[in-house]
Amino acid sequence: MTSNKPINLLLVEDDKIQCDIIKEYVQTREEFKLIGITNSSAEAIEIVKTYMPEAIILDIELKDGRGSGTEFLINLKRINLNFKPVIAVTTNISTDLTYDMLHKNGVDIIFYKKQEGYSIEMVLNSLLPYRETIYNVLPNELITTETFQEKTDRISNKINIELDYIGISADLKGRQYIYDVLICMLGLDHNYNNENECESAFYYVAKKYKVDKSSISRAIQTSINKAWRTTSPEELKLHYTVRFNVNLGVPTVTEFIYFYLNKIKTLMWQQFHTPVAHFFVL
Repeated sequence: MTSNKPINLLLVEDDKIQCDIIKEYVQTREEFKLIGITNSSAEAIEIVKTYMPEAIILDIELKDGRGSGTEFLINLKRINLNFKPVIAVTTNISTDLTYDMLHKNGVDIIFYKKQEGYSIEMVLNSLLPYRETIYNVLPNELITTETFQEKTDRISNKINIELDYIGISADLKGRQYIYDVLICMLGLDHNYNNENECESAFYYVAKKYKVDKSSISRAIQTSINKAWRTTSPEELKLHYTVRFNVNLGVPTVTEFIYFYLNKIKTLMWQQFHTPVAHFFVL
């Protein structure tokens, strides 16, 4: 059965006027909910990872933005999503070569902006036949309630995926310590009562493994250092999206932990609940 829940929609577009037109029109359509607008291919990836849109309208050129639609598609294939959003591309290019490349990179629908009758209504209407398919494959975590254990399992998986992205190897002690510290700070360890407190989480984990707190910090920093030596700069830039002290060359342990604390918190709440409309400055 087709769900009555609106299709959560991400717009990747560099034309401010078009963005305003699309935003206003989507508000008149109860079948859709616009959860984000960006003119940056890198930011679009972060929005997808955080808000899990069910459909994406993508301008392939992004001449007045940052990156390109092609870059977005390539990076989208590299991340581990629970399901694939429906992608509708809008473009000023109408060559068979371009269309073939887009379909090979996961695009479902292509609109030539200069074709007769082109409109945002046409683009949105093209997504409606996919509606039932979207909700047949939508992960249960996005449309149903969950137990504490189910939430713990979901967040545990997210932590491990994020650490895999940047090359924090599972065979390093620091990997386990990072995981345990985050589980504590996210309130998923019933025996730990100081959520968001990095220092006390380190003491708690140290006690758990019967080592000094300094050993926990050293092992985590060693894992970070190794990841920044062995993982490509492009992968690191894609997944670790905040600045750190360039003189050090790598994030500090505290910077690293708080970055992932905030990132996973966003995934915990905004991925599970229906996303609230969030518009990004162009």
